Amino acid sequence: MTWDAVVVGGGIAGLVAARELVHEGVRTLVLEGRDAPGGAVRGHTVAGLRLDAGAESFATRGGTVTALLDELGLTDRVRTPEPHGSWVHLPHGDGPLPRTGLLGIPADPWAADVRRTLGPLGALRASLDLALPPTHADTLGELVRRRMGARVLDRLVRPVVGGVHAADPDDLAVDAVSPGLPDALRRERGSLSRAVRSLRAAAPAGSAVQGIDGGLHVLVDVLVADIEAHGGTVRTHATVTSLDDERTDRWVLATPAARDLLGLSVGSPDPGAQVTLVTLVLDAPALDAAPRGTGVLVAREATDVTAKALTHGTAKWAWLARAAGPGRHVVRLSYGRAGVDAPEPDVDLALRDAATLLGVPLTRDQLVGQAAVRWTQALPRPSAEHARVVTDVRAAVDAMPGVAVCGAWVAGNGLASVIPDARAAALSVL
Repeated sequence: MTWDAVVVGGGIAGLVAARELVHEGVRTLVLEGRDAPGGAVRGHTVAGLRLDAGAESFATRGGTVTALLDELGLTDRVRTPEPHGSWVHLPHGDGPLPRTGLLGIPADPWAADVRRTLGPLGALRASLDLALPPTHADTLGELVRRRMGARVLDRLVRPVVGGVHAADPDDLAVDAVSPGLPDALRRERGSLSRAVRSLRAAAPAGSAVQGIDGGLHVLVDVLVADIEAHGGTVRTHATVTSLDDERTDRWVLATPAARDLLGLSVGSPDPGAQVTLVTLVLDAPALDAAPRGTGVLVAREATDVTAKALTHGTAKWAWLARAAGPGRHVVRLSYGRAGVDAPEPDVDLALRDAATLLGVPLTRDQLVGQAAVRWTQALPRPSAEHARVVTDVRAAVDAMPGVAVCGAWVAGNGLASVIPDARAAALSVL
């Protein structure tokens, strides 16, 4: 059978691109190698609760995600996290993360939450940023270290970046992780805190992240239904080894395998970290008080836990707390750091880590259900080398009529990056 367009990869990027095509009247086939579409936004069922197996929130910046949700009729289901804040687990104890910051960089080094985590000497060193002359730095880690000192980097920025990008800030280009930061630094004469403050002030009012009532995976179900309602087909268990497998004049490759499928003579994009997510459903009324807010990030120097982060789902999302019921809680632990393969954690390790991070004893007797999901090629690190490879890939593909690429491997991590890039990819082959 001949198709007007074929999309390889049924993650969010591929589904968004396919939806764009079918709405333009293009008969489109989506080929997904796994047993279900959605990629890192898939869902799963644990202890009778339908939960996110991967991403559970999206960044609101740019408004691109909320615009798509509005088109899909999901606006009424958009939810904002509970305002409990989040914490960082340090070798010497726990501390709150800045409520006003960017990737852990504080807008006000003397804010009470920042001083509690950094201590007075750390806050004093961070405040010297206001007096230092402009400095040049190639990586985010170097920038923070020079402007605000090692404590801000180690206690705030490194845990946040590790949680968001599964990478070390010393490996990441500043403009890749925060595209607006270099310009803000120039406007603010090199001051990092003032640059962060200006970026936060310019952002729309409201939470920096949001979710969907029922879980972010609801987006996958609605996208698939919309594609099929407009004449498209989503086929699973369909691994593509050659572009000769289907007859079409238009290809959208929403997979890192595009480099090999197209025979591109360019470098390899960052393979992404290996991450294991362990979900625990617990009968634990002691967690009703949300002792560590919506979650905890773990500093690299903290050796008493193996996890790099914990999300307290029922503290973060009111809809999930209602679904779980009184005294029942959902916590999710993340394993796998930059440059280190994720371990294969067992339930006892996950329980110990959760108890340590939440400060509440937790035992197997309280465990109602658990699940572990291992993600490979997750969260490609936006390093300078990766950015160069992406530039080369895009240049090569631009010279191929009827071919486009999209996905986190070229657009960057998160739906706010992936969705507009996928829409643009689809339009480019029309």
